[in-house]
Amino acid sequence: MKYIKTVFTTVCCAIVYHSEAKGIYTSENSDKESIYVNNADSSRIHDLDEIIVVSQPKESTLLRYQPMASSMFSSAETEKLGIHDISELSNYVPGFQMPSYGSRLTSSFYIRGIGSRINNPAIGVYLDGMPLLTKSAFNQHIYQIDRIDVLRGPQGTLYGMNTEGGLVRIYSKNPLAYDGTDVKIGIGSRLYRNFEITNYLKLSDNSAISFSGFYNGNNGFIRNQTTGKRADDINEAGGKIRIVNQYSPRLTYDFIADYQYVNQAGFPYGELDLQNGHTASPTMNRDCSYLRNILNSALNIRYTSGDITFNSTTSYQFLSDRMNMDQDYTAADLMHLSQKQLQNGITQEFALKGRINKNWKYTTGLFGTYQWLRTDAPVYFDKDFTTMMANNIQSAIYNAITESMSGKFMSIPGMTEERAKEMAQATINKAGGIEVSGLSMSVPGMFHTPQFNLGVFHESQIDLNKCLTMTIGLRYDYSLVKVKYETSAIMAMNASVMGITASRRLSSILTNTKSNSFNQVLPKLGFTWRINDNGSNIYALVNKGYRSGGYNIQMFSDILQTELMANSKEAMKSDYDIQHTDEDYAKINNTISYKPEFSWNYELGSHINLFDGSLQTDISVYYMKIRNQQLSVMAGTYGFGRMMINAGRSHSCGIEASIRGKAIDNRLSWSATYSFTNSRFDNYKEESNGITTDYKGKHIPYIPLHTMSGMVDWTMPIKGHWAKSVTIGANANAQGKTYWDEGNTYSQKLYCILGCHADIMSDFLKISIWGRNLTSTNYNTFALKSSATGKPLYLSQRGAPFQCGIDLSFHI
Repeated sequence: MKYIKTVFTTVCCAIVYHSEAKGIYTSENSDKESIYVNNADSSRIHDLDEIIVVSQPKESTLLRYQPMASSMFSSAETEKLGIHDISELSNYVPGFQMPSYGSRLTSSFYIRGIGSRINNPAIGVYLDGMPLLTKSAFNQHIYQIDRIDVLRGPQGTLYGMNTEGGLVRIYSKNPLAYDGTDVKIGIGSRLYRNFEITNYLKLSDNSAISFSGFYNGNNGFIRNQTTGKRADDINEAGGKIRIVNQYSPRLTYDFIADYQYVNQAGFPYGELDLQNGHTASPTMNRDCSYLRNILNSALNIRYTSGDITFNSTTSYQFLSDRMNMDQDYTAADLMHLSQKQLQNGITQEFALKGRINKNWKYTTGLFGTYQWLRTDAPVYFDKDFTTMMANNIQSAIYNAITESMSGKFMSIPGMTEERAKEMAQATINKAGGIEVSGLSMSVPGMFHTPQFNLGVFHESQIDLNKCLTMTIGLRYDYSLVKVKYETSAIMAMNASVMGITASRRLSSILTNTKSNSFNQVLPKLGFTWRINDNGSNIYALVNKGYRSGGYNIQMFSDILQTELMANSKEAMKSDYDIQHTDEDYAKINNTISYKPEFSWNYELGSHINLFDGSLQTDISVYYMKIRNQQLSVMAGTYGFGRMMINAGRSHSCGIEASIRGKAIDNRLSWSATYSFTNSRFDNYKEESNGITTDYKGKHIPYIPLHTMSGMVDWTMPIKGHWAKSVTIGANANAQGKTYWDEGNTYSQKLYCILGCHADIMSDFLKISIWGRNLTSTNYNTFALKSSATGKPLYLSQRGAPFQCGIDLSFHI
């Protein structure tokens, strides 16, 4: 590894030396114009939504003119930072956290202390105008990107439920505005490999089409000590097509279909040493992997007439995946899960925006979606677990018979308790003893969880005077959630009791359908004060966010296993089917359901442009009150899976700041971000085994207290060669302290990741040499506590170590 770092550093230095020696314009080798001294510096930063124009069905104003905190990234910026998915993007957005762990299935987003690990998302994702319906599709490879927006804070008025923390919008390049063929080839350490190709073809002046394809993979960084295989290797591929037709100056059709496939080893969790923070290599003996097929397609129709624009977005979304997981995360053969999801979803949104007069802009619309989701999630109990269960049952039977016989022997005059017990044990052993063997257990489960959502919304922007604009909005949101479950637990065993041998079967079958509906009104009120004519402004905002309630299907294996153990003695008498009353189902429904979460956001902020537009700063401070906060915790008695619960009340407050600038005729560009997030429980108590734990004042887990990032690039033009310029750059991102549990008993301290790149540009070719985590910083991206082995076990996943590579990008 040291040799690779040395070579990488030498190559980067050679590029810089070569560019300086071969004719870069400097004050020493140019008798014309120095790039270092220029009394008329033309450096200027433009808002990305001024330069990269995309269709915005709901907004009539540039993002930095609105009363909200946001970040925008161009395709050039994502390439410099080596961004291939949202988790990598989150490192450079203040207050935004998406840890890279587990697999592509685990899409845990957090903004301002609001987030979700399972079930309903708290952050929304829009891909070319369509809302992605399931968290399972959020974490995907992003490419052919034109622009990415991250909106922080509740976006419920325009975008509805499950945007309580914010929204990510991803836009692909428009073939009407971009032509030619782009090819990108990458290779790096750990056999990182990447290939992307896109052809943009104009069919006429008004019609264009683009075809894209990609392959991405690497051999991973973590090795499983039990199997000897890599525990985090990945292979993924996909294709995308986009057709844009401007039928007339008023009418435009835009169709997009994006397919992606991923096959990866997943969940490489190793045992965590709480004393030194070291994470051991994984030791799971069962397959841990994730396979997914997703298709997201949408048709956008835009019609403009005067000051009025009508937009229609219709989407169809498909997901089919399979997750295999060793649920005890150890070399012991206790239990494993094989979960399959099949999802079909449709969405339809109509939005009408326009202006009543020069001072009043408005957006009004209707949104509806229906999602079918079928989850097949059998849990398998393996040899070590069934042996343990057989021993426990055997001991329980032996002790029960011993106690019964001892009571009878105590009726003999002069008999002591100890002597009676010895006589009972001798009698049992003489009669053949007690043995339970051949125990097998299975918990199959099929779950149907359809969801329906309907929203009606309106938002107006009214100029109260030449400096002050009021933004006022309201949304009514209705959601219907349903669960139909068909699950069971079957335990079969052979028992020999004092010479009598029998086979017994104990079963529990749960079949039921439940539904629930939720209503929310989501208001918004904001004021923006324009400081001057260069775009600087300050704002104040109050709005409401909302995340729907639902059902925990992960709970059932724990519920059923608890029932089997409670009725194991009945199986000694004869085969026994556990019966369930209406009261039992009512208790189950109460256990598996969780309530909606909602929050109020109070925010002050500013967007400031300085030095003739060569410097931009954005600052926001906020306070959020959260009610019924949804938390992901380990399920009940055995901890076989995670469940969603409501934690009462909590709050989150903090500050977010970003600054970016350009200098020396745009040759020097730089940016920096910082956020402080203080998210704490106000009212959350947990009861377990008669013990109540109060978490009031504790930090909400998985939320880093601090995040920060920075990047700087220096571009040097080259004279008289095939190369036109050389860019060298460095970047860094840091975060922490991050607590991993509600009690704040263990955590990840603040850490920093350094990166760099060197790019050579020509008219058609770009060569990029890059490095990430240059210092091989040791850190954990995720940690949890599991009780599946019968004792507390702390596990975590290590972050990626040093990596370097080279990318070649062609434009033909």
